[in-house]
Order: sequence, then C-alpha cells, then structure tokens
Amino acid sequence: MIRTLLDDIALFLLPFGLYAIYLLARRRSPLLWVHWNDHALRLALAGGLLVIGSLLAAGLFGERHRTGYVPSHIENGRVVPGQFR
Repeated sequence: MIRTLLDDIALFLLPFGLYAIYLLARRRSPLLWVHWNDHALRLALAGGLLVIGSLLAAGLFGERHRTGYVPSHIENGRVVPGQFR
C-alpha cells in the first residue's frame, strides 16, 4: 500500500522535477517563485492527469485473478475454514 502511494506521489511530482531541470538548463534558479508562478497550476494538472492515467492503466491492464478467497462455510454439518483458491 505504501509503495502504491509513493508511486502516485512520484508521478504527481514528475512534471515539477522536469520543469526544475528545464529551469536549470536555461540557467535560471528553480528556487525563485517568479519562475514557477505562471506554470504551477499547469504542472499540478499534468501531475494529476499522470496519476489518474496510471490508475486507469492499472485497472484496465492489471493482472486478473481468476480465483480468490473462499470464506469459511458449513459443508455436511462441519465448518470448513476459509482459504485462498
């Protein structure tokens, strides 16, 4: 669960990191707000779209399990414990 959360955070921050590298390549300081104020909303939207896209891709193309958990139940008067099949 933590790995999934960290992956999503990394995807969200990816556009910000790429823009910081772009600012460094242009010999501008990425620590000054004047270089970020016009682009912050667009970068946040791009990061959000990356996260949403990754969640959709995982849902559409992720591994499907044909079997699953069978909860405990009663068969012939005996309790059968739950198990994964």
